[in-house]
Amino acid sequence: MKNLLIHSAKILDQHSPLNGQIVDILITGGKISEISKKITVSDKKIDVFPAKGQVLSPGFFDMNVNFGEPGLETKEDMGSGCMTAAAGGFTGLALMPNTQPPIHSKAEVSYLFNKSKNNLVEVYPLGCISHLREGKELAEMYDMMQSGAIAFTDGNRPVSNAGLMSRALLYSKSFDGLVFSYSEDQDIAGKAKMNEGLMSTYLGMKGNPALAEELMLSRDLYLAEYNNCRIHFSTISSARSVDLIRKAKKAGIKVSCDVAVHHLIFTENDLEGFDTNYKLKPPLRTQKDQKALIAGLKDGTIDAIVSQHTPHEIEFKDVEFEIAAYGMIGLQTVLPLALKSGLSLDLIVQKLAIAPRAILGVKIPELKIGNSANFILINPDEDWELNEETNRSKSSNSPLFGEKLKGKVKLIYNNDQYITF
Repeated sequence: MKNLLIHSAKILDQHSPLNGQIVDILITGGKISEISKKITVSDKKIDVFPAKGQVLSPGFFDMNVNFGEPGLETKEDMGSGCMTAAAGGFTGLALMPNTQPPIHSKAEVSYLFNKSKNNLVEVYPLGCISHLREGKELAEMYDMMQSGAIAFTDGNRPVSNAGLMSRALLYSKSFDGLVFSYSEDQDIAGKAKMNEGLMSTYLGMKGNPALAEELMLSRDLYLAEYNNCRIHFSTISSARSVDLIRKAKKAGIKVSCDVAVHHLIFTENDLEGFDTNYKLKPPLRTQKDQKALIAGLKDGTIDAIVSQHTPHEIEFKDVEFEIAAYGMIGLQTVLPLALKSGLSLDLIVQKLAIAPRAILGVKIPELKIGNSANFILINPDEDWELNEETNRSKSSNSPLFGEKLKGKVKLIYNNDQYITF
């Protein structure tokens, strides 16, 4: 058991009556046993952590994480991935099915649950919509749900067949399941490597227009409305997508969405140097799109922020831009990037800790005596550098290596375990 006394932490949780207060918190046996202005203990078995100037919030939850296990453990295995998540402040995450084999049956779901049992970071598998993520026939959605799959997605592959997507939505409705849509019309996106616009013309690269995302998003909104069921859109990236979802919510369609934190900071202009770490899907778009995404977070159109953590071995990134793999690692850098985008810490906690759990039906941690402890301590003003020493991931495909970042997770507590950083 990890018994712990937190001294002088400022509570940041809009749903707690203690929000904004500076308190001491005693955790014994994995549960919050006392909250007071001043707590003194004589038991030497209780660790004491001074938290003056630091903020205590519910642990973050990431709705879009890629590991390699099973089958691609050289990218990221369960151990390294969970440690990376912990360093970023995540006590829970939803794991994408982009593995070999994909998470398309109860066997893979059960494997991941057993592999991550009693971990500091709780892992919730996302099951495939289609068998082998091929978009041809439905996967064993109900069986996966019974085994613990928290929602369904084909990961970074869109479901191009409208009939299959409609059946998936209708079928999941029968057991209150949730389908994620990755919106990309592949016929329009083609084999483009970046956003279509002035920069793609300047660099001489084929562009992937925002239209590819918006057409598929529009289709799936119609399908969700027709079947009167819930749908969640992963990693939207364009101003028009934000507007379409805003209108859909006003029309009463049961829709939620998230944005990858790197789309709040980087734009297509960052690709000028052909750094493959900026090669992402959906691609980095314009400053106009970026402003719309931030506005969508502030007005509630966009429900959550995700890392879209996508680790790759060096041989997949240290190559020509044209053949490089998509994605960057991001679990450790979500907090500093969200702060850098200009979002308030209050809003960041809402979009990273509260909303993701509400969407997925996961219990939201409450800072209350008798409850299990699930929280993090943050120093929003501490500077640190992402480098070989501080990086917890097996992979290093991030443009932020060697960069000074502001905002650091200092402690994470969950499942009667804690780590300090």
